[in-house]
Amino acid sequence: MNNLDSNFLVRAAAFEHLRHLQETRVQLTAAEIQPGFIFEHRRVALTHTQRTIFKPPQMRELLSIRTVFPDVDAKVWYDAPRAAHARIYAADETIDWTFKRGEPGAVDGSLLREAMGSGIPIIYFLAVSPRRYQAIFPAFVVDWDAAALKVKMAFGFSDRAALTLSESPVERRLALQAVKQRLYDATFREAVITAYKGRCALSGLLEPLLLDAAHITANKDERPGRPIVTNGIPLSKILRSAFDANLIGIDASFGIHVAKRLMNRKEGQLAEALERLHYGRLHLPDRAVDRPDRDRLAARFEEFTAAAR
Repeated sequence: MNNLDSNFLVRAAAFEHLRHLQETRVQLTAAEIQPGFIFEHRRVALTHTQRTIFKPPQMRELLSIRTVFPDVDAKVWYDAPRAAHARIYAADETIDWTFKRGEPGAVDGSLLREAMGSGIPIIYFLAVSPRRYQAIFPAFVVDWDAAALKVKMAFGFSDRAALTLSESPVERRLALQAVKQRLYDATFREAVITAYKGRCALSGLLEPLLLDAAHITANKDERPGRPIVTNGIPLSKILRSAFDANLIGIDASFGIHVAKRLMNRKEGQLAEALERLHYGRLHLPDRAVDRPDRDRLAARFEEFTAAAR
C-alpha cells in the first residue's frame, strides 16, 4: 500500500469511527474521543490533549482541529454567550477559526496551509460545553491568514459518499446551516440537562444518555450562542414524545397532568408509572434562574388542555 492510499484509508476509517460514535451520542466527551480508533491493529489518535491542530504519526496530512472551551472557574458555563459560537451563527458560507499565537511558522501552521492547498477533508471538533464536542466533518480549510492567526473553513455533508467540498455557494450555505442546527441542538440539550444535574424532570431517571431537552414553546426567541434554559425541560425519550404530543402537560405551578387516553389504559408497569406521574410535581433545578418559565408553561398547558377536549 502506498503512502497516498494509507492516508486516504486512515482518514476514511476515522470518519467511520466518528459516525458510529455519534449514532448513539448527541455530542462526544473528551474521554470518548481520546482513545482514538484501531486501524490495521494499531491505535490512531484523533486529537492531541495539548494541541488544537493534529496529525497522527500514521498520516502525512492534517486530520483534525478543535476548539477549546474556556475555563469558567466557578461560573455556570451557559450563563454567558460564547464568542466562538456567535461567530458560527453569524456566518453565511464559511467560518473563521483562530489558532494559537506562535503556531503559524511551526509545523502545525504548515499543516493548515497544506490542508488548504490539497483540499483534504478534516474533522472539526467543535466544543459545545466544557469537555464536550460535536465532531463536524468533512470540514475544509479554504483560506489562510498567518498574520491574523486564522483560517476560514467551509463544510460538506457527512452523509454523502464523496466527502468533497462543493463549488456551489448555495450548497456551502446549506452545509453550514446544518452545522449551526447541530450546534444549537447540542448546546441547548447540554445546558438544560446540566441545569437539572442529568435527571429527567418527570421521572427522576438519572442517565443523561437517555434524556432529551424538550422545548416548552417554539424556540424563535432564543438568541444565537446562548440557549434559554428556562424554555427547556429534560425528559426521558418516551416522556419527551408524550410531552411533544400533548399527552403529558405541565401547568404553571409545575404540576404534572397525564391525558385521560393514557390514564385509561391498564398496561401493567406503564399504567403504574403514569399514575405516579399524574398530579405529581416537576423535579426542579437547584437554581431558581434555571427553572421553567411559568408564562411559557401556561401557554403550553393551554395546548395540552385543548388537545384533551
